[in-house]
Amino acid sequence: MSGAGDTAPEQRVDRWLWCARFFKSRTLAQKLAQSGKLRLNRRIVDKASQAVRVGDVLTFPQARDIRVVRVEALAERRGPAPEARGLYEDLTPPREPVEAAPPAPRRERGAGRPTKRERRDTDRLRGGGDG
Repeated sequence: MSGAGDTAPEQRVDRWLWCARFFKSRTLAQKLAQSGKLRLNRRIVDKASQAVRVGDVLTFPQARDIRVVRVEALAERRGPAPEARGLYEDLTPPREPVEAAPPAPRRERGAGRPTKRERRDTDRLRGGGDG
């Protein structure tokens, strides 16, 4: 599979993800690669030994987000976070803001407990209730 002109440096994808500090351990990076949830240049990766090169784009889930990163450099070691940030360019689209919940209905202080009718009206305003 390797040709005469195929001499670009490469690194295992699990090791690169660990060195770039996306995962706390290399084992977690290996599990991601073997789970089939990692994509390398839009192709599903199913082996932790898959080679990654400068310019490749990785797409993978991390916590509740989907990360998209372009490999800018290969890692010599797992260094500090500022050094790790130099290994990739983050292409992840910005997160959409979460809508704030509408404010709860307020009662005047000292008005006592709400009546059954007032409770039903409040429930209706909050989107609950049958009508």
